[in-house]
Amino acid sequence: MSRTNDTRVWLVEDNDSYRKAVAGTLGRSSGIQCDRESRSAEELIAELEKGGAPDVILLDIQLPGSDGISSLPLIRSRAPKSKILVLTAFDDSEKIYNAVCAGASGYLLKSAGADDIVQAIDEAISGGAPMTPSLAIRVLRQFSDLLSPSKLPEDYELSEREIGILRLMAEGFIKKEIAEQLSISQHTVNSHIRRIYDKLHVHTNTAAVAKAIREDIV
Repeated sequence: MSRTNDTRVWLVEDNDSYRKAVAGTLGRSSGIQCDRESRSAEELIAELEKGGAPDVILLDIQLPGSDGISSLPLIRSRAPKSKILVLTAFDDSEKIYNAVCAGASGYLLKSAGADDIVQAIDEAISGGAPMTPSLAIRVLRQFSDLLSPSKLPEDYELSEREIGILRLMAEGFIKKEIAEQLSISQHTVNSHIRRIYDKLHVHTNTAAVAKAIREDIV
């Protein structure tokens, strides 16, 4: 995805050295501006209540005071359009799953390199949900169970290309990999995915794939 220079990121992390390292990484990344740093969820919420919200919030799961997961519903209510990526030191599937169910758009391990952090932000702002395939499957199953089994399949008028892209999304391929698989540009993949979202009446990669599975589209 082509980032613009107004992509704003707020960072919530109580570990000073790690927070400064991530902020420095973002500051060196073209098209990303890290213009708020907080040490707790309470500080973040206070900033959000002043008005305005960033494109992406990087939120540590383990924070002093209210932890990241329990604070997510309130953060979501204050910043409904922001993408929230939770930060965790360990690949704890239970905590990450709970965070995603509470409204997180995806997650990052704190061991992630600079390129991984930037890629996750790109994926989140383009409507994706950065997470491991095993966790994605668990979330998709949960979302599928929530959909009414009595609902009749609909004709969403998806093209063959759009269905093919949905299948690759369901298999866990990211946009760059989909572009390589289909020998098309990543920009073209982004355009197809935006049309898929519009036709399925969803807003995220996870929701699109969950609906496609539930409706037997893929």
